[in-house]
Amino acid sequence: MKRSDFFFHLPEELIAQSPALQRDQARLLVVDPRSRTLEHASIRDLPGLVPRGTLCVPNDVKVRHARLFLRRAGGGEGEALLLRALPDGTFEAMVRPGSRLKPGKTAQVVDPQSGAPLAELQIEETLEEGLRRVRVAQGGVPLDWDAVDRIGRLPLPPYITHIAGEDDEGRYQTVFRAEEGEAVAAPTAGLHFTNELIGQLRGRDCLWEPVRLHVGLGTFRPMTAEHLDGHVMHQERYEIPDTTAQALEPVLRERSRPLLAVGTTSLRTLESAWDGESLKQSGSTRLFIRPGYRLKTADLLLTNFHLPESTLFVLVSTILGLDLAQEAYAEAIRERYRFFSYGDAMLILNAR
Repeated sequence: MKRSDFFFHLPEELIAQSPALQRDQARLLVVDPRSRTLEHASIRDLPGLVPRGTLCVPNDVKVRHARLFLRRAGGGEGEALLLRALPDGTFEAMVRPGSRLKPGKTAQVVDPQSGAPLAELQIEETLEEGLRRVRVAQGGVPLDWDAVDRIGRLPLPPYITHIAGEDDEGRYQTVFRAEEGEAVAAPTAGLHFTNELIGQLRGRDCLWEPVRLHVGLGTFRPMTAEHLDGHVMHQERYEIPDTTAQALEPVLRERSRPLLAVGTTSLRTLESAWDGESLKQSGSTRLFIRPGYRLKTADLLLTNFHLPESTLFVLVSTILGLDLAQEAYAEAIRERYRFFSYGDAMLILNAR
């Protein structure tokens, strides 16, 4: 299939620039591919929409302050998005402008508002796919993720037009996030949950067992190849804690409970880790869920609304079928749902 098969027109004003006033106030489009029905609800309705006793699997990864604003030698501006830490103390990064930030070049990391210098970034090597290996240092001392967290900004997606500020600090992280992780984008389906909503699910005998996918280019990199076969997913790491594995394995073996994947990153983690017989608790994935793929794990999927021609809309179309996916998105547009990271959500029933 072609990338263009997954195009739809989205009015720009439906791209959410800020979250709902309360996390659980987002709207929810409920889609059942078995009956081909669409229903309108709210995230607050979720405990009554999923079967009692459902095993809920969110992604609890922490989003890092991975966006660095740069002042190049000569005064030009630039940016770096740190994707992951490397064993030698450097980072894999996307840089802009790539034509100016080549190996051997340095730039100051600056505060985007005051322009005050914060650190120095050294370009050390060009990697595959145009990425760079970079070193970030203060006074010659290399910085790790924890130190970068103190000088960088949250990497809001490019369709959100403001620079991450104080309001985003709380709302572009989940309430259940761990203190570990190197995600450079939020697992956005999880942003809708409050502690009260999680408590209501547990009150219906649902289990809440997180996995951790370190969200990177594999999740949000645009497709450039016209044919789906030409798109290669960037590698992302995952871990499944022992307590989650102990809950998951009997469910996956015996189908003893319905399984809800809270977000596409959780779904891709589950599908990558479960081979039909055993669960691999850590590893990496390049999984691209596209037409022809059959789910092995989740019975339900909660997900936000995604970009046209994106791997995530391809994933949704794989589960629903392209016609129903386009119909559901057209309904969301007609009803003025809010799209993308800070937007509303979709609950897919009978996903397998």
